Amino acid sequence: MKLVVLGLSLSSSWGNGHATTYRALLRAFAARGHEITFLERDVPWYAAHRDLAEPGFCQLALYRDLDELKTHWRGAVERADAVIVGSYVPEGVEVGRWAQATAKGVCGFYDIDTPVTLAKLAGGDHEYLTPELIPGYDVYLSFTGGPTLTELERRYGSPAARALYCSVDDEAYRPLQVERRWDLSYLGTYSPDRQPTLERLLIEPARRAPHLKFCVAGPQYPADIDWPANVERLEHVGPADHPAFYAASRFTLNVTRADMIAAGWSPSVRLFEAGACGAPIISDVWEGLETLFEPGREIVLAESADQVLAALNMDEAERDAQAAAARRRILDGHTAAHRAAELETHLEAAAAAKEPAQGAYA
Repeated sequence: MKLVVLGLSLSSSWGNGHATTYRALLRAFAARGHEITFLERDVPWYAAHRDLAEPGFCQLALYRDLDELKTHWRGAVERADAVIVGSYVPEGVEVGRWAQATAKGVCGFYDIDTPVTLAKLAGGDHEYLTPELIPGYDVYLSFTGGPTLTELERRYGSPAARALYCSVDDEAYRPLQVERRWDLSYLGTYSPDRQPTLERLLIEPARRAPHLKFCVAGPQYPADIDWPANVERLEHVGPADHPAFYAASRFTLNVTRADMIAAGWSPSVRLFEAGACGAPIISDVWEGLETLFEPGREIVLAESADQVLAALNMDEAERDAQAAAARRRILDGHTAAHRAAELETHLEAAAAAKEPAQGAYA
């Protein structure tokens, strides 16, 4: 099929998790024989940090504003078998209205931030989506599963809310043999609602264990954070360097945003990437996590500094067994190839529901 995606960013992974998600998913979707165009708003903060200007798996085009989008890309959207608008797209409400009015095939919404989106809607914040737009999307693809899907259908009128979790490109993310530099690392952009958990599960353990080495990598952390001397700070680690980053860590930490903890069923892409790289994971706790990884065998769950420090004292054989079990789980069900097949199924079902006489795409 011909697919057009209007997403936050494909060209730059700086300060967002969308780019790596789209790259893995769309590369695998193209490998299934589909033709993809990705339309991205040209904004200065991504322009200054582009790390994939020319993807080989799809056409990437930048547009300056809504007028250019509507003028230059109307034909592509009209001809597409499916059009997907992503969360956090600049002027996403207007982009969504235009896409719904213009697309002749399936028009879907891909929410990489579902709990944040629903919190915004509940508070009357319509930055990139309004309640009125949701019934107009033939399928609502959500980073969050579980009860949230029922809420999207019953409360907001989505004709089909389907989980499409993040995934990992298992060809790019794999174990490497590199020198171990840290006992515990964390990779993620600063977020005010994640910071208390980071304080509790990494910074406090670092203060209490000065003989251990820690690392926090990611942009936008305020200058006034009191980092212990044994916490190394890296401003940015590009996707190509993620496997080496994880390989240099005895354990890596997963920290979830508050809205996603409240919703549950919202795995971070870092969970799958770290696990695919063979890095043992310590994670905060939220409902639904146990359906993805088996606690105590494939992942360590921690709510306190004491639990983190206990995990860091785990013997190497147990640590390695946990990492291997998590990697097996990911390769069995959470690779980009798995997600691409799911996306194809969801779009075909939406097409069949939209035009029963035509049936699903061949």
